[in-house]
Amino acid sequence: MMRVDTSLDIEDIRGHFPALKSGFLFGDNSGGSQVLSEVASRTSDYLLESSVSGGADYPASQLASKRIAEAIASAAVLWNASPAEVLFGPSSTAVVNNIALAIDDDINGGEEIITTGEHESNATPWKRLVKRRPNVNLKFWNHTPIAGRESNPYAVEFSVNTLLPLITKRTRLIAFSATSNILGTANDLKEIIRRAREVGKRRGVRKIEFIVDCVAFSPHRRIDVKDWDVDYAYFSFYKIFGPHLGTAFVRESALRTSLTSLVHHFLKVDGTSGMLLPGGHGAETVYGSSAVLPYLLSLSSWKPSMVLQPTSDAEAFQRHKYEVANFAELRAALGEAFDSIAEYEQKTHVEPVIQFLRSKWDRGVRVVGDDSLPVRADRTPTISFVVLGLGSGGSRRIVQHLDSSKQIGIRNGYFYTYGLVSSLQPPIPDLNVVRVSFVHYTTEDEISRVIRALDSAIGAVTSAEASNNV
Repeated sequence: MMRVDTSLDIEDIRGHFPALKSGFLFGDNSGGSQVLSEVASRTSDYLLESSVSGGADYPASQLASKRIAEAIASAAVLWNASPAEVLFGPSSTAVVNNIALAIDDDINGGEEIITTGEHESNATPWKRLVKRRPNVNLKFWNHTPIAGRESNPYAVEFSVNTLLPLITKRTRLIAFSATSNILGTANDLKEIIRRAREVGKRRGVRKIEFIVDCVAFSPHRRIDVKDWDVDYAYFSFYKIFGPHLGTAFVRESALRTSLTSLVHHFLKVDGTSGMLLPGGHGAETVYGSSAVLPYLLSLSSWKPSMVLQPTSDAEAFQRHKYEVANFAELRAALGEAFDSIAEYEQKTHVEPVIQFLRSKWDRGVRVVGDDSLPVRADRTPTISFVVLGLGSGGSRRIVQHLDSSKQIGIRNGYFYTYGLVSSLQPPIPDLNVVRVSFVHYTTEDEISRVIRALDSAIGAVTSAEASNNV
């Protein structure tokens, strides 16, 4: 539950992001947030001081090992997981592809995978698996209208009540998003997974697991894989103020019983996240990612620092294996920080933008996703819309109007969420929505600037379209 009295020092926050000093308004944060200066510093430090292979006994290698251990521990706090359940990869998409390869042997003929039309990172790997294994079936959890908003055909959601009838005794895996990068609603993951497990158990499933895309969720809400009871989850650090790097959580039991190792046969990695790392990661970006947690903790009222202590295992100690001594404290601080972020974004970003877009109903503006007023608590500041009647190129012309100022950056497209956008009715020309997306460093003044620019763009483009049709 959000705290009633919450404040963020936005001026101080913006000081952590050098790119914001230019005055340019970044309104495409779902495509990638701006990067913390601390991330750049740690990345540079790794390259200049410890750019060697870890695991050896000489000083630079020992430093490299310790820095990677710190990054793994930091990510574990973000996930609410054990460090042994955390891995990194070049991208989220690459991580999911590896999971799909590793799980193949534990999916029996006749079993089923359920996925959505959301971001293809959590759909294409399962489509490929089914193509390799024609005796494995793929089902789609489709979007449905939001109750009370039927007047807007694009006000849709992924309801658990639509998912449950798809589950049979043959269901093996359910793949979906914590938040769609088009619809912008943070789903109740704990409730979805709880109810799906209950239905699966009643219907006699052999094994049911869940993989959740947390990419669009991660900048706006605290991740909690233990509370959700999820088996696999992933996000990209470049969406949460860090470097271009993917990270995943894989439940320990899945590492032991569901996955086959992808690495060299002589490596003793069974039952560990190393099974999913067939090649080395960019160690400098991994260490750079460790700056994200301290920044987020600094947004809490007591600003704790992570305390690492060597594990009790002697061999692990020699290999710089650490555990977080104050894990519970850090998780509590993260919760407070994300409560502050969510409250600020709701009041400063979501409410005024949704109100503005709703006010342009007569101009043909329709929000894609939840456009309810008052805004629901699960609505994030990733907001998509279309303008009816513009035809081919309409969304692009609106974006170009803002681009022409060279002061604001937003975007149009389907944003790798091809299945969802292509299935919306009435069909969206060119499969192009306009999307604005903000994070907590976006100021109230910047939101006002975006609204004024959108107002001008919608007016100009719709007026020009009307003139052309005379």
